[in-house]
Amino acid sequence: MAASCGIASAQGSAQADYPNQMVRMVVPFSAGSITDGFARILADKLTIVWKQQVIVENRAGLAGTTGVAKSAPDGYTLMLTSNGHTVAAVLNKSVPFDPVRDFAGVTQVASVPLVLIAPPDLPAKSLKELIALAKEKPGTLNFASSGLASTAYVSGELFKQTAGINIVHVPYKGAPESLTGIMRSDSHMFFAGINIALDLIQSGKVQPLAVATSKRIATLPNVPTFAEAGMPEFAYDAWFGIMAPANTPGAILGKVSRDVAAVLQMPDVQKRLESQGVVTVVSTPQAFDALIRSDTERFGKMLRDAGVAAN
Repeated sequence: MAASCGIASAQGSAQADYPNQMVRMVVPFSAGSITDGFARILADKLTIVWKQQVIVENRAGLAGTTGVAKSAPDGYTLMLTSNGHTVAAVLNKSVPFDPVRDFAGVTQVASVPLVLIAPPDLPAKSLKELIALAKEKPGTLNFASSGLASTAYVSGELFKQTAGINIVHVPYKGAPESLTGIMRSDSHMFFAGINIALDLIQSGKVQPLAVATSKRIATLPNVPTFAEAGMPEFAYDAWFGIMAPANTPGAILGKVSRDVAAVLQMPDVQKRLESQGVVTVVSTPQAFDALIRSDTERFGKMLRDAGVAAN
């Protein structure tokens, strides 16, 4: 009994002292991605708050997520990812992790309005014209993404199904490469986060067709919503959040969640994100867990119903 009490006491002390060493925040996407940008903002601020170094580690693809799932559940390995995480098991035949069981939600961080962009020289100048062009030439248009587990892929697949069109998925290494593909007209459409597409839209390097939000975006007042553009049934919320390995102590999850919430409420952080059109969102570990479960079920069903085959 004494030994058991000693172990429990040591564990409690470790949790109370958290963090007392460097914390890794893994991003399963390339540098320059939307997710990477959030991670770096949070890492810089948490380093100050915790007085411990928080480093961002870009490990694109399944390897990064797998590494987090297999890490010690002690709070020193976190992952900032997108809701593309929820479809990983559906899109890959041999995923070495379960997107729900192997992770503990910490907190949602943000929701990023997506804008459907196209090359300036694409004949279609509106959402209706794009859909008409895709129906006229089935299988000839493509949509770019940052990979199978990316927000751009899930939104593109949802758009494909909702519009009833045959468009081809073209995965790129990351968001910057996807944007380059659009500017070069190698790809015909891309669901981009407003925070990485705004400058390109304003400079005329890409053309915006519609925003995937319920209301128009203040920074793009002349761009219609999907509903205004004739497609009210299309809705997609691109969320981003922090997860930890399953079985991470609740006390640690709660502390990270509260501290991230405090960082997101800092005036300079809010100003920076709001200027990019980002909506900050905070939640409890329990609420984020529920969101992960519900979206895993929802998007998994969507892809299976569409007959999307795992690679």
